[in-house]
Amino acid sequence: MCGIVGVYQAAANATRWSLEDVRAMADAIVHRGPDDDGFLEHGPLTFGMRRLSIIDLGGGQQPIANEDSTVFVINNGEIYNYRSLREELVSHGHAFRTQSDTEVIVHAYEEYGDDFVTRLEGMFALAVYDTRRRRLLLARDRLGIKPLYFRDDERGLAFGSEIKTILALDSGKPSIDRDALIDYLSIGYAVAPKTLFEGISKLPPATALVCDADGVRMQTYWTPPTDVVEGTSYGDWRDQVRAELERAVADHLVADVPVGAFLSGGIDSSAVCYLMSGQSNNELSTYSIGYTGGKTEKYYNEQSYAKQVAEQLGSRHHEIAVDPDVASLLPRLVWHLEEPISDSAITTTYLVSDLAAKSVKVILSGVGGDELFAGYNRYLGGHYHAYLDKVPSWAWRPVLPKLAGLLPSGRQNRLMDLSRYAKRFLEASNLQHSDRYAFYLATASRHTVQELLIDKASIESTGLDEVARREASISDELLRLFRIDWQTQLAENLLLLTDKMTMATSLECRVPFLDHRLVELACRTPGRHKLPNGRLKGLLKDALADVLPREIIERRKRGFGAPVGAWFKRELLTLRDELLGPSALGSRDLLDAEAILAVCR
Repeated sequence: MCGIVGVYQAAANATRWSLEDVRAMADAIVHRGPDDDGFLEHGPLTFGMRRLSIIDLGGGQQPIANEDSTVFVINNGEIYNYRSLREELVSHGHAFRTQSDTEVIVHAYEEYGDDFVTRLEGMFALAVYDTRRRRLLLARDRLGIKPLYFRDDERGLAFGSEIKTILALDSGKPSIDRDALIDYLSIGYAVAPKTLFEGISKLPPATALVCDADGVRMQTYWTPPTDVVEGTSYGDWRDQVRAELERAVADHLVADVPVGAFLSGGIDSSAVCYLMSGQSNNELSTYSIGYTGGKTEKYYNEQSYAKQVAEQLGSRHHEIAVDPDVASLLPRLVWHLEEPISDSAITTTYLVSDLAAKSVKVILSGVGGDELFAGYNRYLGGHYHAYLDKVPSWAWRPVLPKLAGLLPSGRQNRLMDLSRYAKRFLEASNLQHSDRYAFYLATASRHTVQELLIDKASIESTGLDEVARREASISDELLRLFRIDWQTQLAENLLLLTDKMTMATSLECRVPFLDHRLVELACRTPGRHKLPNGRLKGLLKDALADVLPREIIERRKRGFGAPVGAWFKRELLTLRDELLGPSALGSRDLLDAEAILAVCR
């Protein structure tokens, strides 16, 4: 686990970046790898890394070379199948110098060419340099667990694990990408390849980028299945899910340092903890967080459920209840996050990571279980609309949107949550089927976003709209929705904030639910089995029925969030007014101060 950086300059007349420039890029992400660093200069390439030592603590320094030092690799992540892949490569005559999981990458590249990425099982953002061909290959893992950014212009290609590495090469003020800003205002994040910084792109999940004298080109090397498999019984799917999840958790435990787990008391994190406890002889360390304060803060506190699971497991449980100084904390989180993401889990993830990093270097999380196995209420839209569509539209179409306008929405208690879900469902009733899911994920309407922008230019579509259109032909609804999530909400929101907030504390976070073989199994499972009779996560719950306590399986879902709404009315009020006031907004020439003021009232 680490952070990687580099530059490739093929043009002889380009203004050269030096080794010291690349060192400055790496210095910007010391938090990702405080244990070590390493660099290589060769021809048009200079690259380097910061290392957080997890496997082969004494011998896994990067860059790592092949036998004759003609191929070099740097990698941010973990290759979970490195032992079996190593045996395979040794049988083909390759000689290894270290016990590091990263070394299998250079030999796999030698043996299989660019197809080597399809043989890697894990999370990674890597760079392979072939000195003989003066050729750089960058690749990001299938689900987008580890981020990778790049900028390609007349000076050359620059890349890094965080945006700030690329910004370290320039002294000027970066410009804002308007399309990415529209994405953020509309859905709460920017969809790859866009970032909020003009000219800096995100490498999409499951994508390889090749850079050589002929330029830069990209190719997708994997996608989730596009069709479900019929003819298998519910019981067989249930048993397969259980077996694959057990295998995935076991694979994610590979490390030469202690491994802990986040524990919220929900189904996903509890399942990971129970399966971890059955596959390791070491005492399990678990971590949870809650907020102190009023009723709103207590609504986000799940520590009683987490403690119940920890007691049953006999884990060494670490918990903390906090009332953070969010006005001081938020600027630090924004610096680490780099791009704005409108997800309150940012604060919670950072604080619980800071707690865990005091005693472990590696943590397992339940991230991804909701997307794979239909755990969000938004997945019920199609289920209930199927009933609504049986009623003549003239009987309900004029009424439901008006009823929606009467409902309140909020997140401070269960009743407000239910009202918010009902409101969104009713508002979506008049939309085309293909537009409903994008509506559920939107944070603001196109009209609202247009009013917020100072230029008032029309908005044709967002990154989410474009992805949804590409996936419109997928017949199984839940598979179609997951394929949309894979390219948007999952990679660019949930996984991005998880990576940035855990690495801010030098903590490696692993997500066994997003093991690509488990993902492929879940995608092949018909939606009616994952959501039986409208029961959220029904298949996963049944697969875990003999592992998890019934009260955990049947408890209502609670998001891993924070009481941001309450904070904006109290602790963050001064900061909000300072950053969104007319003088601040006027200096940026992006947002309409009066429209922002109306939203904040």
